Parts: sequence; C-alpha cells; structure tokens
Amino acid sequence: MDLRKLKTLIDLVSDSNVSELEITEAEGKVRIVKGGGAPMYAPVSAMVAPPATVSASADAVAHTHPAGSPAAPTGHTVKSPMVGTFYRSSAPGAKAFVEPGDTVKEGDTICIIEAMKILNEIEADKAGVISRILCEDGQAVEYGQPLFIIE
Repeated sequence: MDLRKLKTLIDLVSDSNVSELEITEAEGKVRIVKGGGAPMYAPVSAMVAPPATVSASADAVAHTHPAGSPAAPTGHTVKSPMVGTFYRSSAPGAKAFVEPGDTVKEGDTICIIEAMKILNEIEADKAGVISRILCEDGQAVEYGQPLFIIE
C-alpha cells in the first residue's frame, strides 16, 4: 500500500463517523484508529519504502494537474464522493454513460466508481452539458477529485 493511499484512508476515517478501520492487502495490513484528536495509524507489517512512495506521489500530483492546465475550470465540477476506480461505462467495451457535449439531467448516471469490489453509480448533481471528462477509464480516483465539468 502506498503512502498516498494510506493518507487518503486516514483522511476518510478522520472525516467520517468510523472510529476504526483495518485493511489487508498483499503488501501488508494497516489498522487506523481514530483517537481523541487526529487519527492514528499503526502498520501491522512492512509497507512500501517512503522515498519511492514520495516520488510516486509527486508524479501522481503532476499527472492530475498538468502544467499549463487551468487552475479552476469554468462550470460546475462533479467530484468523486469516494476513493476507488473510475469507469465511464457499465462494462468493458460497453457504450460510455456520457461523452463531452452530452446533455444530462440531475440524477442521470454519469460514471461508476468501484470501491472495495462494489460498483457505485455516480449521478449528475446538476443539469447541463458535459463539457469535459477529467479522468481516464480505469483510473484510480481520490475523494474530492474532479471527475467532470458540467456547464
């Protein structure tokens, strides 16, 4: 588990009513317990080395906000409500839920985010026209990451 993923999990526990979270993956096991103040975590087994993780994290930030892109896109931004994997369609090879230029109504399904083997349909929270899709199919997304721009 990389440092970015671990930080995201800590932030999610901190912002929720969950007081304790334990995750087991191939690389190890992590237990996060929310204390009186900030959440604390205790790695149960070895994790990825910090220098490599910091480098990967910096690359991910550079990929998310490439140089020369507008800092704040115009229009309404639909953000990810969770950490997971972004999918534009319901199945591999299926037609995408939306394309740039499509008109959507509030409540229309615009993508799926898979989290912990559960497929969560993400709905448009505003009516309008999809002007930009900010994620690639199969891309890992974080909580609060911009997914679409609706104008």
